[in-house]
Amino acid sequence: MHLVTFPDYLAAGEALATELGLPASAVELHRFPDGESRLRLPPPSPEPLLFCRSLDRPNDKLIELLLAARTAREAGAGPLTLVAPYLCYMRQDAAFHPGESVSQRIIGEFLADLFDTVITVDPHLHRVRDLAEAVPAHRAVAVSAADPLRAHIGHQWPGAVVVGPDAESEQWVRKVAEPAGLDWAVGAKERRGDRDVTITLPPAELEGRDVVLLDDVASSGLTLARAAEAAFAAGAARVDAVVTHALFAEGAEEAIAAAGVGTVHSTDSIAHPTNAVPLAPLLATAVRGD
Repeated sequence: MHLVTFPDYLAAGEALATELGLPASAVELHRFPDGESRLRLPPPSPEPLLFCRSLDRPNDKLIELLLAARTAREAGAGPLTLVAPYLCYMRQDAAFHPGESVSQRIIGEFLADLFDTVITVDPHLHRVRDLAEAVPAHRAVAVSAADPLRAHIGHQWPGAVVVGPDAESEQWVRKVAEPAGLDWAVGAKERRGDRDVTITLPPAELEGRDVVLLDDVASSGLTLARAAEAAFAAGAARVDAVVTHALFAEGAEEAIAAAGVGTVHSTDSIAHPTNAVPLAPLLATAVRGD
C-alpha cells in the first residue's frame, strides 16, 4: 500500500504514513485562475492506495478527490481507501422542506462510489448512528477520538470538570471523563439561528473549579463562547476548551477568547494552530483493522 496525501494535509498525512510504515507521496495540485483544478498523482502503480485528506471547506476538495480516485482507477490502482478525519456534509440527513437536498446521503454515496473503504473520526451524525448508513462503501469505519482526548485532558487539566455544551456532546464527555475519574456535566443548547445560541448548564459544583469544555465540532465558536459564559456565571475559576474538529469560521476564535476561554486545543483532524492531539495512532489502528 502507498499513502497519498494533499498539500493542505501534508503533515498529518505523513504522520499517518510513518505510523503505518508506508511510503508516502503528495498530490501535485494546481488551481487555475478560474477555480478549476489540475491534479497529478504519484507515478502510476497497480498497488492499493490510501488517500489521506480531511474534508473541511469541502467543495473544491470533493472535486479533487473525484479526479484523484478516477485517475488512480484508470492506472490500475486498487483497492482505494480514503482516510478523511473530518467528514463533510454529514449534518443534513433529512429533508425538512420541499426540494431540500439530503446532502449526507448524496455525498456519502459519492464517496462510496469512489473508494472501497472510508475511515473517519467522530462524524457529526444525528438520526443516523451507523456510518455505513451514510457512506455505503464496502467498509465504512468511524473511530472515536475519546481515548487520545482523555489522555490529553488528564495530562493538561488534572482534576478539571469536563463540560459538554449540549445533549449531543454527552457521548464524548462521558467517554472522556468517566474512565479518567473526572467530574462531568452536560448543558442544554437552544439554537435560534447559525449565530444565535443560548446554553444553560445543569446544577453542578463549578465554584472555584477548572472547567474544560469538550465538543466534537467548533465552527462559529458561539456554542463554546456561550458555554464558557455559563460556566463562569456558575463560579468556574478557569475555562479552557478541547474540540475534535477545529473548523473555526471567521471570527470564531475571537468569540471564544472574548468569552474568557483561556486555551483551546484540538486534534489534528483539521490542520489548525490549536492542534495538540495527534490522531495518527488512532487512524493507523483503523486502517489496519486492529
